[in-house]
This record gives sequence, C-alpha cells and structure tokens, in this order.
Amino acid sequence: MAGSSQSIEISKVDASGISRKNDSVAVEEPLEIQVSAQSAGGSAAKSISITMRTPGADEELAIGFLHTEGIITAPEQVLSVQHVGEIDPDSGTRNIIRIDIDPTVDLQLDRLQRHFYTTSSCGVCGKASLDALRVTGQYSLAAHQTRFPTKVLLDVPGVVRQQQPLFSQTGGLHAAAIFGSDGEIAIVKEDVGRHNATDKAIGALFSAGRLPAHDLALLVSGRASFELMQKALVAGIPLLAAVGAPSSLAVKLAKEFDMTLIGFLRDGTFNIYAGSERIS
Repeated sequence: MAGSSQSIEISKVDASGISRKNDSVAVEEPLEIQVSAQSAGGSAAKSISITMRTPGADEELAIGFLHTEGIITAPEQVLSVQHVGEIDPDSGTRNIIRIDIDPTVDLQLDRLQRHFYTTSSCGVCGKASLDALRVTGQYSLAAHQTRFPTKVLLDVPGVVRQQQPLFSQTGGLHAAAIFGSDGEIAIVKEDVGRHNATDKAIGALFSAGRLPAHDLALLVSGRASFELMQKALVAGIPLLAAVGAPSSLAVKLAKEFDMTLIGFLRDGTFNIYAGSERIS
C-alpha cells in the first residue's frame, strides 16, 4: 500500500550497546471527509469529519463512515468519490476526499456534529447513543442465526495476521476483517485507527452491494467499543469478535439488538459476552 509506511533511522539499544538501523513506521495523516449534493441553488461541499488515518482505501473509509453513520443506505446514492486539494509534499497523497451524494438523499448532517474531529478515543453518552440507534430504525438481528464454529473463530486471528502486510512491517496498525462461517476471509483492512479500519472494511462491502451482511462476521484488533458494535449493527453483521476486551456499553448494545459479541479472542480461547446461540 503506497505511502502507508515510512522508513526512518533509529537508535537500537540492546545488551551489546547502541546501534543505528532503519525501521518502518505506520503513516498517520488527517483525512477530511466532505459531502456535497446538487440543489436548485447549486452545489457546496461541507466537511463532516476529520480523522487521523493511514493513507490507502480512503474511498472505502469515507463511504463506510457515511453508511455506518446512517447518511447513505445504498451504493447508487453515491454519484462520485474523489480526492481534492493539494498534494502533501511529504506523503504524495491528497488528504481531502469529497463524496457527491444524490440530491434526493436527506443528508441530516446535524447528527454528525460529534464526529467533526474523530479519534480512537472518541466517546459518546451511552443512553443517548442507544436511543439514537432506535430512532434511526436499527432493528434486532435475532432472526439472522448463521452459526460460527468454535474452530473457525479460534483460527481466524492467525489467518488474518498473515494478511496484514503493513502490521508485519511496522507493528503499529489495527486490522478489521470480514469472514464467513466457513472461515473464508472476505476482506482485511488496516489502519492506525480501529474505527477507520472497520469503516474501510464495511465500505468495501457497501460498494460491492453486499450489505446487509447477515451471514458474515467482523473481527477487530484491540478492544470492542460501542462505536464498533454500532458500525457492525448498521451493516447488519450479527457477530463481532475482538482480540481485546469489550466495553460495558458494547455488551449492552449487543444484548439489546441480539448480536453476538466475543472478546479476548487469542491464544486458543475466547469469551462470549452476548449471543452464544450463534457459536456451534
């Protein structure tokens, strides 16, 4: 992935002393997401989010973000996606992406105010967030009972790790992977932010017309937060598995919307926090 890692010179310290060597670090740069729609008065672009991301799959990141925030619901609502603005002299990338939306879409951009600057530590009020999911029409996934064998779940992290070239180079990237009950990995995306990696994966599904993904599962590195559970819910993904721990609000969301939530999926074991009926 061009421009996603950078070689720098470092000092390596070990028992024998200090030596100079080259190391690879993950690139982290801001991405401004803009939306625009034609109207009788013309067209104007509005910034809706600035997120720190690893360059690469920016289109999928932007589209996945718009879908998981309830702004777009079908691929045909996206008329075009393009990078705009000046090229960054250091990375060679453009850090503004603009999505032209069909003018029939009711953008309702006010709901995105909390996202204007997005970081991996962004937090939201629990009750207000659950209420917002109900208001936007999210529904229980209880009817979708694809079962995932224990062995598949235990094997998936290792398979995904083999498909993380940037993590192998830098050790500094999160991953989000989409997989089926047979263990086949459909999509793997990497980013410095867990939310961004997830948006990239869901954006790829969205653009391919594969949502809602009632027969697929999502694996995320790190912990399972409310925001990641929300993204899985909007995408219709009934199972989220995390290498790390879930938050209390993630567990609450999973139980309320009949999703399966797995935590600490590593070293041949995992915990089921909700939806054990999908585990065979």
